[in-house]
Amino acid sequence: MRLVEKSQLMSAAEIDRTLQRLAHQIVEKSGGTRHLALIGIRRRGVPLAQRIAQAMRGIDGVEVPVGTLDITLYRDDLSTVAPQAVLQSSHISFPVDSLDLVLVDDVLYTGRTVRAAMNGLFDLGRPKRVSLCVLIDRGHREMPIEAQYVGRDIQTSDTEIIEVRLREIDNEERVILVDRVES
Repeated sequence: MRLVEKSQLMSAAEIDRTLQRLAHQIVEKSGGTRHLALIGIRRRGVPLAQRIAQAMRGIDGVEVPVGTLDITLYRDDLSTVAPQAVLQSSHISFPVDSLDLVLVDDVLYTGRTVRAAMNGLFDLGRPKRVSLCVLIDRGHREMPIEAQYVGRDIQTSDTEIIEVRLREIDNEERVILVDRVES
């Protein structure tokens, strides 16, 4: 099995514009940033959440808190992911009780990552509201989970994969569609 790049879905400029738009939508729908916090799901949700918070700072000058959530121990497929799961740290330096939390991730696919993140969040307290923001929604849900803020909807086949590459992690900035091809 090998992966073959089919097309580029978003450039660096398109990612930036999309994150600006998402920041505006979140601020508008939340009625401002007063009781708002962002939680980035490790890995690529973290830099996306940080960038959205930076864009929000440009909108109303308020510093929106950003936390990092590692969902490794909450996964329902932990035994099939790797023989030894690598646990990274979660870092949420503010109480989540009574806050409007926005979970941020790169790609929404089956919904299992979001389910795991919700379990992790509710172990920390009882937020007032939890919403979901994703850069890409590719469909194929296995759980009744829906994002309130979506950068782009892209329908894919089961053999296709969407790869989000961010400069903070991958040293490049783009979203590509790849296909799994039998060797």
